[in-house]
Amino acid sequence: MSALSPAVVAAIDDLELAARIVVEGLRTGGHRSPFHGYSTEFRQHRPYRVGDDLKYLDWKLFARSDRLYTRQFRETTNLSVMLALDSSASMDFPDSDKLQIPRDARDDTVTKFRYGQIIAAALAYLVSEQGHGVGLMTMDEGRLAYVAARGGRPHLRSLIARIDRLGAAGTWDSVRVIDRAAQLLERRGIIVVISDFYDAEEETRREMRRVTQRGHDVAMLQLISPEERVLPFGDHVELEDAESSERRLVDGASVAAAYRVAMDAFLERCRGHAQRDGVDYALMSTDMPPEVALRQYLLRRSHAQPARGAPRAVRS
Repeated sequence: MSALSPAVVAAIDDLELAARIVVEGLRTGGHRSPFHGYSTEFRQHRPYRVGDDLKYLDWKLFARSDRLYTRQFRETTNLSVMLALDSSASMDFPDSDKLQIPRDARDDTVTKFRYGQIIAAALAYLVSEQGHGVGLMTMDEGRLAYVAARGGRPHLRSLIARIDRLGAAGTWDSVRVIDRAAQLLERRGIIVVISDFYDAEEETRREMRRVTQRGHDVAMLQLISPEERVLPFGDHVELEDAESSERRLVDGASVAAAYRVAMDAFLERCRGHAQRDGVDYALMSTDMPPEVALRQYLLRRSHAQPARGAPRAVRS
């Protein structure tokens, strides 16, 4: 079965259903998630009772005591994942009205924010399905908003509902969001930052590097729309900054080449800095089916997992 287009997935009102469809696509493709860590921890012995699973009998203890004992275990979730979702106004792009997209083409338009919600919900579904804890850190109406990392189906449904209620508006304090996400992890875990990374580029990079140096596994999922890769205007147009509302009149034809060079340089800078800082990086275009984008990212992550699992220097 071919992957559903971003527009089709985004058109599904039920975000949990959309996430499940994306994850089912990953499973159909034979994908195995790289989010490993679920295990069992020995707790105690107790006398054997008829009906107990024989594989849990402790034969060494039987040899010493001549009595049968069953080993009991406690299931542990030793991996927690925090999803840090950018909810700033720049994520609410493309705006069909402002870009004057023809009505017959608007059904194919997906904003970066909706795409990010789908990616975040699918990752939450995947992580929770494997028995790990998953949470959310973002900003809502200018304030930090979070859901603590936990496991279980009721928690997953509550988390996805929280993601679905978010809107893209105002600015996003990436440094505070990433720092707080790291603080809320009770132990070393994974922080997945989903953003276009336009805000406070250098400060955001430093914070992700700092959190990585503290021992957390940081992933940088950069979302970009096709319209942002090239300036889609051939005439004079007034551009407005989505977050500051600053406006500027530009000649699209004359600045298009310089714009493309600057955008390519920005994306390469993000990728290069992430690679040097030990941050997992993936560029996701909103015209790519979410299932395909996630599969490519997770396969890359799986292949790099042995190296990523190596001990890191931790600085205070």
